[in-house]
Parts: sequence; structure tokens; C-alpha cells
Amino acid sequence: MTTPGNSSVPRDAVWPRPPKTRIFTVANQKGGVGKTTTSVNLAAALSMHGQRVLVVDLDPQGNASTALSIDHRGDVPDMYKVLVEDVPLAEVVKEVPDMPGLYCAPATIDLAGAEIELVSMVAREARLQRALNAYGADEFDYILIDCPPSLGLLTVNALMAANELLIPIQCEYYALEGLGQLLRNVDLVRAHLNPTLDLSTILLTMYDGRTRLASQVAEEVRSHFSGTVLNTVIPRSVRVSEAPSYGQSVMTYDPGSSGAMAYMDAAREIAYRGAVV
Repeated sequence: MTTPGNSSVPRDAVWPRPPKTRIFTVANQKGGVGKTTTSVNLAAALSMHGQRVLVVDLDPQGNASTALSIDHRGDVPDMYKVLVEDVPLAEVVKEVPDMPGLYCAPATIDLAGAEIELVSMVAREARLQRALNAYGADEFDYILIDCPPSLGLLTVNALMAANELLIPIQCEYYALEGLGQLLRNVDLVRAHLNPTLDLSTILLTMYDGRTRLASQVAEEVRSHFSGTVLNTVIPRSVRVSEAPSYGQSVMTYDPGSSGAMAYMDAAREIAYRGAVV
């Protein structure tokens, strides 16, 4: 197993840009597995290497917005207004401070009501896809959609809008619990809504090398999903947990930390996997 900071790609290499926009939905209906942390830190790492990246915050808690220092309180235009009120995405997207090339479409608590309000709408599963197309999403190299810990209409919108699915899985006892349900839903989305959706990436998070359990879980996930799992694993890291309280990703909060180096390596793997050979 490759440990953090041990990628085969040299650290100073120029990262290739993808031939077309890669839209990732970061999803797992199990809470606390590192969806938001992964979305934010991969986005920051990619932008630090010349990529243009948009983070779409679809979680009503707005944690991705907080971590990227984007205001998401009060009457701020947010993803709720985009999905429910047809406000153009261009009025919502903000550039992340001090991070050139990194943008965020924030979420406010209003988004919690979107699940109910979307039910009665025409083409309710395609509203995010339509908003991204109208915005001209192809100006970005990467779009990462951070989902809530559920399989409701917000997550279905994200799966409909994406061409790739990234699943963070924590290296703990209940790691695979609920994963089957997520994969069944993905199959349904493929069959009825988005046949091009590809489960391209699984990232092992919260890895504690001191425990036998973490190694066992990692081996089990790799045996089930083989080449889909990134070589890099994300270790448990206090710095990763601290960074959002300062309105930062760990990439800028403590770039020398084990967590930051691991996310940098994971982002590099993703960039090279998507490059034209």
C-alpha cells in the first residue's frame, strides 16, 4: 500500500489538464467519512497546480463553504436559489480568497428545504445539470460536488450532473455499511438518468497505520474495487480537522502536515489518471 507522501509521480511535476471538464460527485450516505474534507482539499490542491476548479456545496450544513471562507449566512445567493428559484449559477459562484483559480458555489441552511420543494418540479433530477450547462461549466478543469449524507434529491441531482463518482471510505469497522445501497442507487441513476456516470475513484480516509483494523479495511476495499481505489490513503490528522475553523483547507493551513501531503498526492493521482496518454 502506498503511504501518504509516497506517490510515484514527482512532486514538482507540472500536472496535466484534463481534455474536458471532469465533474466529480463526492458522495457517501454515511456521515463522517470525509466527503467535505475531501472535496475541499482536493479542489485546493488541484487549483494550486494550475487547474481551474469549482466546488459546488450541496450540503445544507455548508461546511465546504466555511472551509473555503465563502459567506453562506443570511440572504447570500446560494445553491438553494439555483435549484429551486432558477437563479443563474453565475450570481452564486464566488472566487475563494487568496486561491486563484478556485471557486465555490455556497450552500445555506435554506437548502435543507430543497429536498421537499424539488419533488413537485419538472425534471427535478436535472436541475443542477441544467444550471451547470447554462453557466458554461466547461471553463473549469474540475467541478467537485459535495453532497449531503443522504441519497435524496440533492444527491440524485449531483449524480445526474456528474461524469465521475468519488466515494470516500473511512478505514473503520463500519466502512462498507451502506455502500451497497449507494451503489444500487448509482446503478439506477445510470439506467434511467445518466448512463455515462462512472465510479472512477475511491479514496480511503481516516487511516490509522497503528491499527490492524485500518489495514484490514483497506485490503478489503481494494479487493472489492481494485483499480478504482487510489494508491494514496488519507491519514487521521488533527491539522485536517482544525483547518476549516480558520476558513482554510489544510493545503494552506499547514501544507507540511501529513494530511496536506496526502491530499496533494491524491489530487496528483486523480490528475494523472484523467490525463490523455
